[in-house]
Amino acid sequence: MNRETIDINDFTVLVEEAASREVTFDACMFDEPVIAVAFYGDGNVNLSVKYGGEQREFSHTKGLALSFYADEKVVFEHAVSASHPLQCIVIATATRNLQKLPNAEGELFSEMLHQLVYPSGHFVKGPDFFMTPEMMDIVSNVFNIQYRGKTKMMFFRSQMTTLLSHFFGQLAGMEEDGIKVAEREKLFAAKEILSENLDSPPSLSELSRQIGLNSFKLKKHFKELFGVPVFKYLQNERLNRANELLRQEDLTVQEVAWDVGYDSLSSFSNAFTKKFGYRPSEVRR
Repeated sequence: MNRETIDINDFTVLVEEAASREVTFDACMFDEPVIAVAFYGDGNVNLSVKYGGEQREFSHTKGLALSFYADEKVVFEHAVSASHPLQCIVIATATRNLQKLPNAEGELFSEMLHQLVYPSGHFVKGPDFFMTPEMMDIVSNVFNIQYRGKTKMMFFRSQMTTLLSHFFGQLAGMEEDGIKVAEREKLFAAKEILSENLDSPPSLSELSRQIGLNSFKLKKHFKELFGVPVFKYLQNERLNRANELLRQEDLTVQEVAWDVGYDSLSSFSNAFTKKFGYRPSEVRR
């Protein structure tokens, strides 16, 4: 398990990465009350939050941005295994530092995370959502930093600022676009289901049933949130995955087409060419 703590102005950033062949439990807690946002990368680790005889469970954490208030009595416990490795970035500030944060950041916390600034218990969960692709890229970059020394710290500081900016930007957007937080979470779950089942995706009605959102809202809000209709997103993901496979794996074009869910080689080739401007057979030339 790798755990690194970095102080940036009045923020403390905790970067954790862990994997294990057998199920192991990684626990941590804060030594004073904090307001924080946790950003989870790949791994989909299970999280238990324990406090005052109570417990909260988070079983789907891949791509999750979770805001919270926690005091010294709260224990965060991750169940790490080979199939559920941990990648987590926590950006926290002590509640006593809120008024000292630069660039009106304290005002942002007070306005958009009001329930955390004025907590009602040992642990209070604030807004949470599944991150945008841009946010996921930032998290991935943090766990793959190639820089060293002062250059690494400069890069790291910029990424944390950008990540927090995206977080508050998403919160603002959630208030403006009219999509309820609960519905937004279901839409991100739908996107994840499609991404994980490129070769045999569920039908629209089945996807609607799986996430608990009617088909009308699924189609309407998916396009509003992600900019494309449901199955246009699926097609883009299939073709992006195909492009990666052709460049990285020793597979034929037909094998790649099957791997991403295309039964027809000609349909796959035409869609691929339309998207990328070159035929799949030309990728390795």
